[in-house]
Amino acid sequence: MKKVITESEIIKLIKDGKKELLLSQESILTPLAKDRIYHSGIKIILESEKKNDTDRSTTKSFSKSSNITIGSDHTGYKIKEILKEFLKEKGYQIIDVGAFSEKAVDYPDSAIAVVQKVLSGEADFGILLDATGIPSAITANKFAGIRAATCYNEFSARSSREHNNANIIVMGAKTLGEETIKGILNAWLVPEFLGQRHQKRLDKITAIEEKLIKN
Repeated sequence: MKKVITESEIIKLIKDGKKELLLSQESILTPLAKDRIYHSGIKIILESEKKNDTDRSTTKSFSKSSNITIGSDHTGYKIKEILKEFLKEKGYQIIDVGAFSEKAVDYPDSAIAVVQKVLSGEADFGILLDATGIPSAITANKFAGIRAATCYNEFSARSSREHNNANIIVMGAKTLGEETIKGILNAWLVPEFLGQRHQKRLDKITAIEEKLIKN
């Protein structure tokens, strides 16, 4: 039987000083419960993954202490400014690497700046915005250790975190509306990497990166 987790249960968890929520695969979070988790920085852990913490050794989860770097080209500037305020209201620390106006800039420059913040550890996660969400992802994924996912709906956002351990989300400012982008970002902020069979597949990507570096 599926268990429904309500907002009141999350509030009780917070009052008890707990920082983690253990869920079974059958658990269902109500919309209000999800929203409360967004704002509280509660870490979600699946029971099936509790037994296999080694798979999660390089996995980061979102919390209020997370530093998020955000960058765009000129086409994504307006939505970048909106998302900065959106994230600040949720308690995240934001590192803006530009663009700083709608004056034309090259998307690789912003993508590289975000990548550098993530790889250096200054930022835990990154957000990139351009017209379609494609070119910035292509640029970012040239760097070993970066898993930049172009997301176009909430399902792709959740999947990129749960299955691919994405550390950068890329969205198209000219292909998606403001509220849609906010919804996609919200969906990306909550899930954690599920590890296990997904880690095995990521290990193959890492092996390719290591081989290319040696060559």
